[in-house]
Amino acid sequence: MDPVVLTTARLLLRAVRPDDTEAVFAAAQDPAIQRWISSFPSPYLREHAEAFVGGTVPESWADDSMYTFGAFLPTGELTGMLSVVMRGPGHGELGYWAAREHRGRGYVTEAASAVARWAFTALAVDRLEWRAEVGNSASRAVAERLGFTVEGVLRAGVGSRGILRDSWVGSLLPSDLGLRSSVPYLPAPARPARPSEAKAQVGGDCQWHPLSSPS
Repeated sequence: MDPVVLTTARLLLRAVRPDDTEAVFAAAQDPAIQRWISSFPSPYLREHAEAFVGGTVPESWADDSMYTFGAFLPTGELTGMLSVVMRGPGHGELGYWAAREHRGRGYVTEAASAVARWAFTALAVDRLEWRAEVGNSASRAVAERLGFTVEGVLRAGVGSRGILRDSWVGSLLPSDLGLRSSVPYLPAPARPARPSEAKAQVGGDCQWHPLSSPS
């Protein structure tokens, strides 16, 4: 796919180009980005930015494996980066980071909302996942504002510089945004009571404990 351009009330979302290399490199010097984004080299060198902007981004758009957008102000300043990584047919994963000087203004949430809607409508994604290392509360706050349901913790769910760490995982479905799925979705029925729970319900107010010996 050729890169596309999206717009929001305050932002222009487009694939980064070679002339954005310096902005990407500067933003990536933030220790918080290097700490929480597992795919970021540390230290992050200019050659990493060059390879990302000149190779990874255009190549992954071309082979439909990852769709990366820079979020730019009308002035041309880079406020953050977002990507949808395709994990399988109809299954994508949304990732994002914000440049330090532009945090706290809602830019990433605004951009991610537009990218999620684009993924559901243009890519026929039926499940969009979000993952972040446990403790990355800023990323989780954005995900929850977007409407993601945090489904739990994946043990050893993310690898970072030779260390496995637990990660949160959440999902966003087209229906969460009032959109239609490309295929029908049938939620699981409510979980029936387990035998031990059923026994407790039948017993009512009886105080006999199943492990005690009746006299």
